[in-house]
Amino acid sequence: MARMVQNENKATGAFFFATLVLWLLSLSFEIVFNKRNELLCVIAGCCFFQTANWVIRFRFSKDPLFVNTSVSLLHSFIISSSVVFILVNQWLKNGSNGMFEHSQLFGGTWPWAYPALCFSCGYFAYDQWDMLHYRLYNGWIPAILLHHLILLICFSLALYRNVTINYLILTLICELHSIFLHVRKVRRMAGLRDASSTIVRAEWVLNWVAFILARFVSHVLITVKLLRDRHKFGQGIELPLALFGMVGMNVLNVFLGIDLFHAFKREISSQPNSHHHRE
Repeated sequence: MARMVQNENKATGAFFFATLVLWLLSLSFEIVFNKRNELLCVIAGCCFFQTANWVIRFRFSKDPLFVNTSVSLLHSFIISSSVVFILVNQWLKNGSNGMFEHSQLFGGTWPWAYPALCFSCGYFAYDQWDMLHYRLYNGWIPAILLHHLILLICFSLALYRNVTINYLILTLICELHSIFLHVRKVRRMAGLRDASSTIVRAEWVLNWVAFILARFVSHVLITVKLLRDRHKFGQGIELPLALFGMVGMNVLNVFLGIDLFHAFKREISSQPNSHHHRE
């Protein structure tokens, strides 16, 4: 049984590693042969987060899961801050009038949106490699690896074709929720598990609010916007790919919500047991 599970993990790792290599080849082709030097921001993102990985590993802990989660927290903080800055900057410059029109979301690019998307794309490539390298996944089709693969495909094709950049920036609002997901994991790995404490309760409140607003509702609204504007898309691959990506994200969000609810129940229900044990 153990050998069967190990073989499944090897097959899964080999598949996702192959997709990562293909992604790197496509990126290299765009940079070298199509002279797309702006895509070097993707490489910069990879290098930045890999460097952060080495620093955390050297200075704080060698536990692969702790290091990976800490770097993910850093990415969520940087990208969510960037997205808020991009949206506020655009709103202050031009107001909300026409900001979310199809022409803006599909063909336009807000200031700093392209490099921010490149930087985030670089992170997902780095994180995919880190999870594969240290086997930080479970199951035959791990949701986290599938999530990263979907994002790499959608982000890369959008960057190559220079379309739907603003749409994808809106999807990254979910990184506000990812902050609390990663904070919870780091907090538990640090041994802070007292569910009765004010900090943990406040964290759970913010976690749920961010999940509902920044992840679930925002992704549903983006999907609805795509469906309402479907007649404004051409005959190209953009609409099918965008809908495929958003349907995939919404399905993963449902499973994430279920996992989050179970984690919440476990953490709350374990508290009385821990008090009884101390008595």
